This record gives sequence, C-alpha cells and structure tokens, in this order.
Amino acid sequence: MDETYIKIKGVWKYLYRAVDSDGNTLDFMLSAKRDGRAAARFFRKVLKAQHTQAPRVINVDKNAAYPIAVETLKRDETLAETTELRQVKYLNNVVEQGHRNIKRITRPMMGFKSFNSARKTLRGIQAMNMIRKGQVKGVEQGDSVSQVKFIEAMFGIAA
Repeated sequence: MDETYIKIKGVWKYLYRAVDSDGNTLDFMLSAKRDGRAAARFFRKVLKAQHTQAPRVINVDKNAAYPIAVETLKRDETLAETTELRQVKYLNNVVEQGHRNIKRITRPMMGFKSFNSARKTLRGIQAMNMIRKGQVKGVEQGDSVSQVKFIEAMFGIAA
C-alpha cells in the first residue's frame, strides 16, 4: 500500500493505492487527508472487497499513519492479529512504480477543478490500467486485440 499526491484546485490531495505481490491493483481511494483515519478507511475498503483475501503481511512506507490504522483495524477485528505490518522504505516499489503511470497521464491535464471530477477521472485511469495489466477475465496482459474487444463490448465503442 502507498499513497501519492494529486493536485485538485491547487491543493494537494492523496491517492491511496494497494497492489498485491504480483503488481495487480487491489483498490484505490482518493482522500482529502493523509492521516490514520484515512488510511484505516482505505484498509477497510480493500479488505471488504470480494477479490481480496486476508493479508499475511502489509508492506508500507514510513508514513506514521499506517501503524495507527493497522492497530485500529486489529482492535475492531477487521484485520487478523497475526497480520504483520512491515514499514520498509523500499518494499513497496511495485506500487510506487504504478504511481508513475498515473502521474504521466494527469500531469498534462489542466488540473482537476473538483474532488468528484478527479475521483471519477482517476477511477477511469485505474480501470484502464487494470485492463492493460490483464486483470479482467478474458483479457490477457499485452493482448491489445482482446483489450479493444473488451472495451468495445463494455461501452459499444471501438478504440
């Protein structure tokens, strides 16, 4: 799990992202704050998803909000007591590299004018990344033909 900064109306907001050990995106969330409550809210969102299983280890950077969030989740039994939190700067490089793609797409934009438009746009960017990475049933990673067919079937448009 990691977070990155996104500027909305000239103010930095935070895009939390979680990936599994294979680099597949588990979930993401745009938040106005970067504190323990926001991190706990994101952890809850990831853990309640159908495609997510209980983690054995959670790798995060040195952000002080993560231990607070994990302790909160262990207290209310959302997270197992045996789940280990590893705060090592370089262990979350997989998710750090995923931020590059988001920044590459959002940087040339004229900026986001509202939180909701940013959230919806980032949701679309993340969905396209998940399709590209082969996280959709019937679409293989690197198979642009099946990706185009999937998008055409979903939206009725040819890419």
